[in-house]
Amino acid sequence: MKKFYKNLLFLIPFAVTVSCTSELDNDPIGLLTLDQVDTDPTSETVESAVRSAYYPLRNTLNSIIPGWRWDLGTVFRNDIILQDMAANDMNKKWNPDGDQAWMDEIGNFAFTPENQAFNGIWTYDFEGVSRSNLAIGFLTDSEIVEKTGISQSRRDQLLSEAYFLRAYYYFDLVNNFGDVPLILKSPDSFEEAFSVSVRAPRAEIMEQIGLDLETAKGLAPQIKNDATDPWRVSIGAIIALQAKVFLYDENWPEVLNLITDLDNLGFYDLNSNYFDAFDASKEFNDQEVIFAYDHRSGENPANGNGLAAVEGWGFFAPTDDFLSAFESDDPRLAYTINVADQHSPKILGSISDYKGNDDSPGNKVYIRYADVLLWKAEALNENGNTADAVSIINQVRERARTTPTADGLSVPVGTLPPRPNSNDQAQVRSWIQSERRVELGFESQRFNDLKRWGIASSVLQGLGKNYQSHNNLYPVPQADIDKSGGSITQNPGY
Repeated sequence: MKKFYKNLLFLIPFAVTVSCTSELDNDPIGLLTLDQVDTDPTSETVESAVRSAYYPLRNTLNSIIPGWRWDLGTVFRNDIILQDMAANDMNKKWNPDGDQAWMDEIGNFAFTPENQAFNGIWTYDFEGVSRSNLAIGFLTDSEIVEKTGISQSRRDQLLSEAYFLRAYYYFDLVNNFGDVPLILKSPDSFEEAFSVSVRAPRAEIMEQIGLDLETAKGLAPQIKNDATDPWRVSIGAIIALQAKVFLYDENWPEVLNLITDLDNLGFYDLNSNYFDAFDASKEFNDQEVIFAYDHRSGENPANGNGLAAVEGWGFFAPTDDFLSAFESDDPRLAYTINVADQHSPKILGSISDYKGNDDSPGNKVYIRYADVLLWKAEALNENGNTADAVSIINQVRERARTTPTADGLSVPVGTLPPRPNSNDQAQVRSWIQSERRVELGFESQRFNDLKRWGIASSVLQGLGKNYQSHNNLYPVPQADIDKSGGSITQNPGY
């Protein structure tokens, strides 16, 4: 009889990050600490395992670790802190105060490895890895598959999703921390758990990400969305993440090949209205969103977008530098941040609703087609094709200027004029960088962009930030280093 874990909704990858009880403090790094029991698997067991692997992507308050653990950085998924605040697009609050000062430390690059922001993202991502591993273990066990009676097509679809999710979590981990423990199955013993409590080289992890995505692609159904659950990982999301991985490694030909594959599916295009990708009333009925987490209201346990509540407490204000990045009358600004009413429609999922509502239905968008188009422009430009790169930039700008304002008015004539033809690769590169900042503002992309472009030091130091070259990687949470007895090492500079 196979051994299974009792609870598929709360699988603990690194116990030190989730509890101060003596029992959990004694559990080893990397071990799923829930009691194992003998049981007969069902199809719902497998379905629940895969569903639970999505949950570390959500911003539902206290969803991974209950109890308002601000001290652990786990109240919500904190990409917004590590990306938007770190990149100086966002301040912690509209009115500066001492509340949650650890967020200010990220924005000022005045942090230590004890800062809970790092523990938070480490916990969420490794929780995602752990849950994905459990699902993969179920779905690759022929005995389990046979006992559940699950169809081959459903098994392949679920397994595709699980491989994608593991790749997604690991891609986030390597971008934040570089080398991290590579855990590809649920440890069967304390000894095995300790054996994986070491950092694997980034190159090894990137290779595994590539393998997971290629496996996921081979198993995925060739459809845009699952008819019943449109939020599920799709073939389009898999190909898009493959392209993003190659983008970050500057493999421009592969980026272009994969985006061609994505376009050949015929599934995606720019929405005519910029805000449709974020509007909670249009979720999964638009043309642009490729991968998003599906927040929903009124579910038990809660599954709403808790960032709407955090906005109600005064969090997430734009910096002056971010506001000045927008050209005059660009309608994307008001959809990204409503300065007068002090909230972000893009985060809320509505122009005016949900602020202060911790159960709001606004989705978290992770990949959308405008992002992909700008990857394509970047790859074309770096390959020397400036003309086609400019054409794509202008496609994105045209959609912006033909979008009505947040007040429903027409954009003034002359707004966001097309970029002129240029053979100057550096000039086109700067246009792409500017366009990405305003098009993707508050979508947790900016700091990674600055790092991969090699301009984080010049941009952030130019803004008076204490950014140093070693900040290209965040520190590994000190608590996990301590927990491992030193087998997990710290990044240089910390």
